[in-house]
Amino acid sequence: MPNPARQRGRQVNAFQALALLLTFALVAGVGGVLAAGLVLPGVAVANGVTDLTVTAFDDLPTELQEKPLPEKSVIRAADGQLLATFYDQNRVVVPLSEISPLLQQAVIATEDKRFYTHAGVDPTGMLRALVKNQMETDGGQEGASTLTQQYVKNVLIDAALAKDTEAERLEAIRAAQEAEGAEGYARKLREAKLAIALEKRETKEQILEKYLNIAPFGASVYGAESAAQYYFSKPAKDLNYLEAATIAGVTQSPTKWDPVLYPDASQSRRNIVLQLMRDQGYITAEEYAAGVATPLVDTMHTQPLKQGCMTAGDAVPGSGYFCDYVTKVILNDEAFGADRAARKGLLYRGGLTITTTLDPRQQAAADAEVKAGVPVGDPSGVKSAISVVEPHTGKITAMAQTTNFNPTSNPGPGEDAVNYNTDAAYGASKGFAPGSTFKPFTLAQWLKEGHSLNESINGTPMQYPMSAFNASCTRLAGPPYKFGNAEGKGAVMSVLDATKNSVNSGYIAMATKIDLCGMIDTATSLGIHQANTGEPFKVLPANVLGSDGVAPLTMAAAFAAFAADGMFCKPIAIVSVVDTNGASLPVPQAGCTQALEPQIARAMNFAMSNVWKGTAESVGAPPFPSAGKTGTTSENEYTWFVGYTPRLAAAVWVGHSEGMIPVKDVWIGGKFVRRAFGSSVAAPTWKRFMTTALSDGGANPDFAAPAEKEVFGEKVAVPSVVGLSEGDARNRLGGAGFRTSVAPEQVGSSLPAGTVAAQSPSGTAVKGSWVTLTLSNGQPAAPPPAPEQPGLPGGPGANRPGPGNPPGQNR
Repeated sequence: MPNPARQRGRQVNAFQALALLLTFALVAGVGGVLAAGLVLPGVAVANGVTDLTVTAFDDLPTELQEKPLPEKSVIRAADGQLLATFYDQNRVVVPLSEISPLLQQAVIATEDKRFYTHAGVDPTGMLRALVKNQMETDGGQEGASTLTQQYVKNVLIDAALAKDTEAERLEAIRAAQEAEGAEGYARKLREAKLAIALEKRETKEQILEKYLNIAPFGASVYGAESAAQYYFSKPAKDLNYLEAATIAGVTQSPTKWDPVLYPDASQSRRNIVLQLMRDQGYITAEEYAAGVATPLVDTMHTQPLKQGCMTAGDAVPGSGYFCDYVTKVILNDEAFGADRAARKGLLYRGGLTITTTLDPRQQAAADAEVKAGVPVGDPSGVKSAISVVEPHTGKITAMAQTTNFNPTSNPGPGEDAVNYNTDAAYGASKGFAPGSTFKPFTLAQWLKEGHSLNESINGTPMQYPMSAFNASCTRLAGPPYKFGNAEGKGAVMSVLDATKNSVNSGYIAMATKIDLCGMIDTATSLGIHQANTGEPFKVLPANVLGSDGVAPLTMAAAFAAFAADGMFCKPIAIVSVVDTNGASLPVPQAGCTQALEPQIARAMNFAMSNVWKGTAESVGAPPFPSAGKTGTTSENEYTWFVGYTPRLAAAVWVGHSEGMIPVKDVWIGGKFVRRAFGSSVAAPTWKRFMTTALSDGGANPDFAAPAEKEVFGEKVAVPSVVGLSEGDARNRLGGAGFRTSVAPEQVGSSLPAGTVAAQSPSGTAVKGSWVTLTLSNGQPAAPPPAPEQPGLPGGPGANRPGPGNPPGQNR
């Protein structure tokens, strides 16, 4: 549907509107501006159009709808360093006391020399402009607007820019800007009435302050403070008369007179302003002569306009992706507005100061080390990313990857806008299969269900029917689950060894003895979710080995909970948001919760601290207490190291960003990689980063010691099965929670053949452990041989006190 016409009262033609404006100017000139504003409704302008006059003028508003001016927002690092600026209008609002009197005088001399004597409109200038415009035939028009009227016009334009739709914005802007014919004169009348009403309410100083903050002073610069910073790299209060004249000359035509875009034209315009300032007594003749003799370029000290996260890396290396993540948090979170449009408006117009969690020192180290592992534009095509999270708080202290941030439509080599560290909603990445770095969530569930690290498991089977798995929340169906080991054929081993050496068959065996739904619930409680959908990982045996896609940031936050005695904190990037009035706005919170009991987390820390004796042995343990897990997908496509200390947790991912492409027989960073594993690139990158990050003089404490129960298991009585048949012995031990194995050789015993002659252990043992049965061969055992000489072991006098054999000592 076509846009409806604006409400204007009765329509007027160009002659009628001109008649109204002329009447207003004449009355104002004779009786005063305020009188014109009061008596015009009773003046018949021409040809019996008194009723039209009343309608046309009475319908004009008297209240100017002033809203807070759009101001630029800034994103800062944790230490206050500026990372990026965002704006629709590059503006910083300051009081009149923070604007040089010279700039105030230059603007008044140029734009409205009778500013302090008129009441909102200038009848003399208006009449002169009306007469001149009627005589012009070349289309040129003279404005004659006062500063007050110009301020009114800018407010109307700004309100138009804030409209919801493009069509509404264009219509409102057209109404606020210059127009020919009836609409142009009607706009002048509207500005005049609003200006008069404004002058009745506010002082000249208040109006001047508002004008100097709203006016455009260049193609992309709004307000005096931003203009001073942009053109001269100084605050507006410190401008000299030459600089003031340059800025004052711009506002009449912000693009035409822009000193950066058109320095020659701007210099000519500046000299005109200097002449006006001299003629009105603001500067001396000597100052004028010296000023016009000074080349404009000699006075300029431009501070280039930088907007958006592409500039963040100039302040803190590689921080463009973190900056972009912060903007996505703002655009996606209801804490910053009811919908995406409102949140974007807040970011680009709200004048926010956004202080983030980014640690510049750690960020520089993360950027350097991830690019040392996989250089930018590496011929292998492999990429890498690192996310760093602080335990107990969830603060994201660093985020880097082996590309340079460039959100434009034509990024160069080694540039990308996709953030590999985050979910699709925050950086367009769909995540990566975590491989064996997902095993700790199975381990956590194993411990939660009462098992221990020293419990033995049979890691020899390489496939299981789906019926072997327990999933309380769903029904598992399908063909047998088959898998392979990178660590050999598998064997009976402890859970501790299965973790240290990352044995797939050991962990699948563990998975058959726990609730897979509980394992996924445990992972979810630690923040784990699919990067592309935000949904929990699927309940499948394959996810014991990490088959769904996850973001490095998500993994870093989950492992940070292990370091924090089981307390999970959602990763956060924003510490505070303050508006232009100094008021704090609500920000997303970490919402820390106790996801694991401390004793479970401590046992996991103990288990994963052995990684340096297992899959990461070739990397070597760092010089501080640490724990972690390597990860490699089935065909070496994605490799990981997720590790942590009591102070920091970090996840490093390595692979092809475009898909699951095997990383084999390639040169990465100048080193040949036969088959990529978590220990190839990811773990060394993690170690280098952590060594730098933790060498800040702070203490690096050890993890709290685990409890015996989680390490060794709960000891219970072992039923005596001596004398029972093998089958009965297995049933009795199985019913008590033990597993059985049979010694390969039978022994002589007075017990019947095939019955249990001995068992080990007996008495008490850890529930779930193995009991070895030794069966009888039915033949009485032979008596031990008699000793041949006194004093030998077992012979007469052995271990008896004597001159050379004191009590309690054995030789």
